[in-house]
Amino acid sequence: MSKPIPLSRHQGLDAIHLESPDGASATVLLHGGHLLSWVPAGGVEQLYVSPDSAFALGQAVRGGVPVIFPQFSARGPLQRHGFARSKPWALVMAEQGADDALAVLRLTDDAATRMFWPHAFELELSLRVSGRSLQIELACENKGEEAFDFTTALHSYFRINDLDEASVQGLSGLHYWDAVDSVEKQQRVDLLLPGGDLDRIYHQVKEPLLLREQGISTERRLQIQHQGFDDAVVWNPGAEKCAALADVPDADYKKFLCIEAATIERPIRLQAGESWVGRQDLTLL
Repeated sequence: MSKPIPLSRHQGLDAIHLESPDGASATVLLHGGHLLSWVPAGGVEQLYVSPDSAFALGQAVRGGVPVIFPQFSARGPLQRHGFARSKPWALVMAEQGADDALAVLRLTDDAATRMFWPHAFELELSLRVSGRSLQIELACENKGEEAFDFTTALHSYFRINDLDEASVQGLSGLHYWDAVDSVEKQQRVDLLLPGGDLDRIYHQVKEPLLLREQGISTERRLQIQHQGFDDAVVWNPGAEKCAALADVPDADYKKFLCIEAATIERPIRLQAGESWVGRQDLTLL
């Protein structure tokens, strides 16, 4: 028998706190449909949220998993990363089941969005937490009478203890756009060791990625798998660019690494009435 989960408050904003019967939990804001926290059963916090982030209407939260839509970064005429991450989403449902907890949020066009992106759409964000896994599904439907294109990403900030102890596996052989050098490159080795200014869009990512963190006495292995998304972004600002970010402490670039399910290089085109679905599955191994 499932039971509904009531709205709560987080940093003055409406939120849903999901908790499955086995103790796994996640917290999502209605503001931006923004996932702030994921704690696997028996585990610790997996996401990074900046302690200097603003929690204010109309502003994006720094960290967690922002929803990027309908434009990635500054690749187009809209505001950076689009508007979905700073708009109020509606709660469709939130409930605890026999072995999981689930929430569904929805965002539709309104007069404000149509002023600068003149399309009728419906986004639906579904979050399911259970055991040591979190599933994030993003669906988009064209509710208008004309086709539109969009790019999108789940801009996931993963908490790490020290960037120098982190690595990413599963990128070998892939081509990527290096935004730092503004040139297309190919990944030659299997192990990516993040360091310095890192900003890459990997194309046609088919296999799961593995975020590893090797400490002196501990090891963490987080599997990141996606469906429906063609690309994967790996990003860390490095020391110099982090110091220029007003909402992140100067040294905190060592405390997170972004690995994002995304579709950027080849925008998604939806005809009238068509839908698209993308999903990111996170599993602590």
